[in-house]
Order: sequence, then C-alpha cells, then structure tokens
Amino acid sequence: MEYTVKKLGRLAGVSTRTLRYYDEIDLLKPARINSSGYRIYGQKEVDRLQQILFYRELGVSLEKIKEIMTSPSFDGARALQEHHELLLDKRRQLDLLIRNVEKTIAEKEGRMKMTNQDKFEGFKKEMVEDNEKKYGEEIRSKYGNEAVEQSNAKVMNMTEEQHKEVTRISEELADTLAAAFKSGNPAGPLAQKTADLHKQWLMHYWSHYSKEAHAGLAQMYVDDERFKANYDKNQPGTAEFLRDAIHIYTGVKQ
Repeated sequence: MEYTVKKLGRLAGVSTRTLRYYDEIDLLKPARINSSGYRIYGQKEVDRLQQILFYRELGVSLEKIKEIMTSPSFDGARALQEHHELLLDKRRQLDLLIRNVEKTIAEKEGRMKMTNQDKFEGFKKEMVEDNEKKYGEEIRSKYGNEAVEQSNAKVMNMTEEQHKEVTRISEELADTLAAAFKSGNPAGPLAQKTADLHKQWLMHYWSHYSKEAHAGLAQMYVDDERFKANYDKNQPGTAEFLRDAIHIYTGVKQ
C-alpha cells in the first residue's frame, strides 16, 4: 500500500511538516514523487518511520537516529529487540513510580506509613538506571565495577535532606557555570567557584574523591559526545570551559 504525506502522517500520528522535515534532512525519503509532485511512501518507508518513532520515544536525537539508521551495520531486527528491552525497562520504572504514588496515597489516607527513604526510592532508582544505560560502560571501564556499585549504593541510600542539598548544588552549579562562561576565564573566581561546586556535587555520588578522578571526569565531558552535547546544548564550548576550570582547580591535566 502507498501513502501520501497527509495519509502517512494521519496513520503514524505525526504532522505533515515533520515528514517533510525528515525528507529534507535525508532521514526518511519518499519512495517516489508522483506526476503531481506529491511524495509517495511505500511499505519500506512505513517500517522506517516506525523505527524512527521508536527512537524518538526513547529520547534519541534526530542527528543520532540518522547516524544509527544510515550505518552500513544497521540491523532493523536487532534494533527492534533493543527497543523492546528499553521499553520494558521504561515500563518497570513506571511501575515502580506508580507503586510509589499508590503508597503515598495510602499514607495520606492513613492506611500505611512511609519512611522518607521509601518516598524517594522510585526517583533514585530511575536516576541510577538512567545513568547506567547512558554511561555505564564508560564509567565502569574507567573507574571499575566496585567504584560504580559503591556510587550507586550511595545514591540509593541518599536521605531526603541530602537529595534536597544535591539538587540545590546542581542548580547553583548550572547558574555559576553559565556566568563563568561569559567571563571567558577558566582561572577566574567564578570558574573556580564552579569547579568547587562541581566537586561538592560529585561528593554526593562518589564514595571518595581524588583530584585525578575529578580531572579525568572533566576530560570525559569533552571526549564523550553525549556528555559534551549535554553541556553545550545552551552554549557551545561550555564542556571545554568546565574541563579547563576543573583542570586548573585540581592542578591535574589529563
């Protein structure tokens, strides 16, 4: 069966503008253009769009999707299996959060008591699992399984007060980094305050601190495109600036 842009958009629940954009960036090209100038999509394109939407649902950027799907080694069947596993992980996390909400409702109604630890269990578990999925391989190879497991345990045992404090530090860190970047001086007082805040933030996750590990992490922010994209999303060059500030702060250059 063949579809026009309008019909395919209606079938998939996406706008015609989105489909035209996918065509423009060579992510999803139509099978052909008919004599009236309309884009026509066949079964192959329908299947490809499904794959794209799976990736989008999992939060993958269009740039990364294009890189994955245009790779000579791309395996559609294997990709679907990976989607299935990731969606199951997502469902397990949602189930955990749902149970957390149900327990909270029960506590409000006087049917049970929750510890403060219980109240944040779902969110902390989500944080640990998300970090494992995104960066687990890199951080385990760099710091070792024992260090990572100790860090994960520290997060899971985080108290309500500690959670509030690390959230406050994270927000102050982001604001100070933005201001420091505008100064353009990684050795300046704002940049060095940023590096110190970054250390304080790390200490809520790391079992112990070392200058070498701090400097190594800062270098990873630049070398790993996922970290780099996260820091550079508002202002390109932020990852390199933070690395330089931390290297000056620690006195260690990787």
